[in-house]
Amino acid sequence: MTLPTIKVGIQGVASMTVEELLEKYAAGVLNFSGIDLAEANLSGVKLSGVNLSDANLSIVNLSGANLSEANLSNAKLNVARLSGVNLSNAILNNASLNVANLIRADLSRAQLKGALLIRAELIRADLSRADLSEADLTSADLREATLRQANLRHANLSESVLRGASMTGANLEMANLNASDLSRCDLSGANLRDTELRQANLSHANLSGADLSGANLRWADLSGANLRWADLSGAKLSGATLIGADLTNANLTNTIFIHADLTQAKLIRAEWIGADLTGATLTGAKLYATSRFGLKTEGMICEWVDLSPAGDRSIIQKFHSEDSRDFFNETPPTIRIIVDAALEHEANFAIAGAYYQIAQEYRVLRQPPSIESGRRRTVFTFYVDSDEALFSTAYIVILPFLDAASTHNNISSVVEIINNEIVANQDLKLPKSPLIVKQLNILLEQAISQAATIKQTKKNIEVATKLNFCKAPTQIVLTNSSAHTLIVHDHPNFGKRFINRSALNASTYDDISNEATKYILPSLSMVIDFVKGFHYISH
Repeated sequence: MTLPTIKVGIQGVASMTVEELLEKYAAGVLNFSGIDLAEANLSGVKLSGVNLSDANLSIVNLSGANLSEANLSNAKLNVARLSGVNLSNAILNNASLNVANLIRADLSRAQLKGALLIRAELIRADLSRADLSEADLTSADLREATLRQANLRHANLSESVLRGASMTGANLEMANLNASDLSRCDLSGANLRDTELRQANLSHANLSGADLSGANLRWADLSGANLRWADLSGAKLSGATLIGADLTNANLTNTIFIHADLTQAKLIRAEWIGADLTGATLTGAKLYATSRFGLKTEGMICEWVDLSPAGDRSIIQKFHSEDSRDFFNETPPTIRIIVDAALEHEANFAIAGAYYQIAQEYRVLRQPPSIESGRRRTVFTFYVDSDEALFSTAYIVILPFLDAASTHNNISSVVEIINNEIVANQDLKLPKSPLIVKQLNILLEQAISQAATIKQTKKNIEVATKLNFCKAPTQIVLTNSSAHTLIVHDHPNFGKRFINRSALNASTYDDISNEATKYILPSLSMVIDFVKGFHYISH
């Protein structure tokens, strides 16, 4: 390599040629702070660990050079040629790299706090674990760059190009990414809390598990994006495009979707209580096991939704005029076990353990029940994801109580009524009743099988059933998403107080509980009206 004779000035050192500088470095001198190397050709040189802080390196050629662990803080590297340079673990805090060529540069673990990288070329550069907090990357080109676990907190990336970049686990909290191109970018697990992403292009980006809570995504393009398990609570998505986006299991609590386009978006098991869908488009959205209460839906456009478990359009609900408003303003389906006894500490502890063990086997029971305990009665309330799951879940949650056997018989009888009457009687005009019945039967068969396993293997259930509290009479009340109720079990002695209940021995109590002839089933009309209130699907 031919090195030009360029005089360089260093603090406390006489001017020297680049060749002399390299000789001094080879001799062990590392401090060249404040040196002026503007326009010098240093391509391919090895200067690892060198101190070039405050140096003028504008328009310098450092292509392929090794500057790992070098100190370049406050250095000027504007329009520098740094393609393929090794700056791993280097210090570039407050350095100026505007319009620099850093294509394929290695900046892994580099410190770039407050650095200026306006319009810099960072195509395929490695910035993994780099600290770019408060750096200015306006209009920078970071196509296919690696920024895994990089710190970009408060960084300015407005109008930058990050197409195809890898940013898994990156910290972009409160960064400015307005009008940036993040299409097909991998942002899985990234921190984007309170980030500015107005008019950003995030089409087909991977944002699975990302934290976007409070982010500003107004008018952003998220079409085809992967937002599975992402946290978008409180995010602003007014006017955003989410056509075909996957929001399965996403947290959309209090998210603003005003005039957003969610056409054919996948919202399976999404949590979106308090979401504002005013004027939004939801035609073709996939909503299996997604709650439909606590939403703002004024002016919403929705011609049909997909309620199939796999989102394969096998189960469609079509709407006419204002039908969708009722559909999206349902009440949460619940199961209430009303126990004719006050809850004691021992019983509370035992039942908590029983339901914990039940949940290990029966995954539908994702949350413990809410408990209202009074002087005379105790109410356990369970929330379920769909109307179809009410009977099967009730079959499971009654297990800790002595009334389990009679409740099981009643539930099986009610489902049999539905099998015999609703399918056979075409005059009922229940859309797609065969599908409803099939789903009810499948879920109940699974519950019966799981209940047998739970009783055999879960010791806490056995402990609970021996308590006096769990031997008390019960009522089991189901409430569907249309707020219709159905009492599927009502113990004959419910509400009848014994003068000295504690004196009642277990065998006598068992005999009373097992008098099956005294249990009254709900009437056929009550069962039909209850099922009519299901928010199920129709072609």
